[in-house]
Amino acid sequence: MLTAGVDLAPTDERTALATIAWSRGRAVLRELAVGVPDARIVAAVRGTDKTGLNCALGWPEPFAALINAHRVGHTASLPSKENGANWRRAMMYRATDEAVRATVPGVVPPSVAADRQGHAALRCAALQAMLARAGQDVDRSGTGAIVETHPAASLYRWGVTRRYKGRHEGLAAALADTTSGWLELGAFAPLVATNRDAFDALVAALTARAAALGFTVRPDADELPLAQIEGWIAVPSSGLDRLP
Repeated sequence: MLTAGVDLAPTDERTALATIAWSRGRAVLRELAVGVPDARIVAAVRGTDKTGLNCALGWPEPFAALINAHRVGHTASLPSKENGANWRRAMMYRATDEAVRATVPGVVPPSVAADRQGHAALRCAALQAMLARAGQDVDRSGTGAIVETHPAASLYRWGVTRRYKGRHEGLAAALADTTSGWLELGAFAPLVATNRDAFDALVAALTARAAALGFTVRPDADELPLAQIEGWIAVPSSGLDRLP
C-alpha cells in the first residue's frame, strides 16, 4: 500500500508532500518535499491508495446558508435580536470541528470560515475539482481517495504528544521514538526534524494509512450527510503500532 500526506498551504512554497510505502511490519518514507504545486498533488493522489490532506475540505453548512441568504437579501432568515458568541460559533465551526473539540482534549480546529485557513481551503476546493475531473472519488467524509487530517488530533490520539503548539523538533523526536523499528525516514530525517510543513505532511500520510485500515473515527449515519458536505477530520481510534 502507498499513502500520501499533504500539508496544504495557500502557496506552493509552504505546501509539503510525503509518500509512504507500506509492507508488513515496515513503512518507508519514499518521498518528502516542500514547495509542491497542484499538479504534483493530483499525481500523488492518483498514484497512492489514500491521501491525507491537512486542510479543511469544506465550509460549515450554516455559514454557507448564511452567506447565500445575505447575498440575495433574505434578511428574514437572519437573527433579529440574538447574534452573540453562540450564534457566531454555530456559523464558524463545522460539525467535525466540534466533534474533535469534544473528544480530543486541548485540540481546537481553526475555523475555516473566519481564520486564515480559508485561503488554503479555497485552494483545496480547486484541487478537489481537479481530482474529480481526473476520475478520483473525493467524498469529503473520507471514504474515497482523500481524507481530511489534523496533526494535533492524530498525535494526541497516538500518545506522541498532548501539546502540539510551539517548537516541533521535540515532536519529530517523539514520533521517531514511537515509530522506532518500523518507520524508516532515511535521508529525509533531517527535513522531518527541521521543517514543520514536512513534519505535518508525514503525519497526514500516517493518518491516511489509519483511515485506509479503518482505524479512524467515522461519522455515524446521522452525521454522514453533513460530513459529505463539510468534510470530516479522520481522528485515529487506535495506536500507531497498528499501522504497520
